[in-house]
Amino acid sequence: MHSWFVRAALPLLVFSFAPAADWPQFRGPNGSAVSADPAPGPKIAVAWELELPGRGLSSPIVLGGKVFLTCSSGPDQSNLHVFCFDAGDGKVLWERVFKATGRTMAHNKTSVAAPTMCGDSKRVFALFSSNDLFALDHDGNLLWLRGLTFDYANASNSLGMASSPVLAGDTLVVQSENDSESIAVGLDVTNGLNRWKQERPKAANWTSAVVWQGAVALQSSKGLTGIDPQTGEVLWDYTDGAATIPSSAVAGDAIYVPSNGLTALRPEKGAASQLWRAEGLKPGTGSPLVLDDALFVLNGAGILIKASPANGDEAWKLRLKGPFSGSPVGAGHYVYIASERGDLQVVDTRAKEGEIVQTVALKDTILSTPALSGGAVYVRSDKRLWKLN
Repeated sequence: MHSWFVRAALPLLVFSFAPAADWPQFRGPNGSAVSADPAPGPKIAVAWELELPGRGLSSPIVLGGKVFLTCSSGPDQSNLHVFCFDAGDGKVLWERVFKATGRTMAHNKTSVAAPTMCGDSKRVFALFSSNDLFALDHDGNLLWLRGLTFDYANASNSLGMASSPVLAGDTLVVQSENDSESIAVGLDVTNGLNRWKQERPKAANWTSAVVWQGAVALQSSKGLTGIDPQTGEVLWDYTDGAATIPSSAVAGDAIYVPSNGLTALRPEKGAASQLWRAEGLKPGTGSPLVLDDALFVLNGAGILIKASPANGDEAWKLRLKGPFSGSPVGAGHYVYIASERGDLQVVDTRAKEGEIVQTVALKDTILSTPALSGGAVYVRSDKRLWKLN
């Protein structure tokens, strides 16, 4: 067992609060990157901090007052860790360690623990770059596992996989897209068996799916495809290309796709209508989000752009302290983004030209996307996990 510490940065006070909204997957509910809870801060501080045993690019998820997170350790990152922490005080509730059965190659800037977990009120699902997939209950009991490399031997790439799984009802959707055996599968959450398998474009892809009006939208270099999560049937298709790192955002009846800058779509049966396109809204590595009736894009130069979700017209630009790898997330009218240098920045989006109202120096390399739940921000590096509120 590893030696752990939890360092309280502020006195622990106990109050009675309404239940916190869950953050059940990468970029939160439906991949929207927006929390329904009140915004943390705007002045926030470290509530607790704990050490992690290995590397990880995955984001935390929060379900029922528990924080779940993955790490990979060992010389070849073949030790696959799944953790559960108490969201209140950071106490380690349980840890499970598995051995990778698939390939553990990964670029130095990523890791085997790159995909973010997802879950519901009963189960959590942990996927690793090695294509090892584990389903556990909230007490850490193993329900089932899949070594997807045994079924699809060439589903990998030399840089490492990073697409995060998503839940659509009782179907778990997993993308393993690469230059060789490129696939997406829909799995029964109760047993991990295939409901369907789709051949996907043969190109390396690190984007994650989003759920829109009952369809799972799979993004690739070819575009965006809406899939029926129960059957795998193609419901609609957009074929004008898309990015392979930043993912799409959903809000209302539109999907905002990193395609030819940024393209707003309204999918229909068999096709997807283009609402507008703005070449100047091209995201960097982070995905766009719609918050407080506005669209936000963080471009490759570290400039946060506020625009209209109705037509893409720009309202203001704000230079942040970068560089950035993760995506911005939001609550209320605040945007939260952590830089690679470890600066967690809080932006007031209602300020006339946007304003950075706080920067918390976490003093570690941060490549992941924060999570928001219960008026708190959760962010991780290879070495640490922080809660700030």
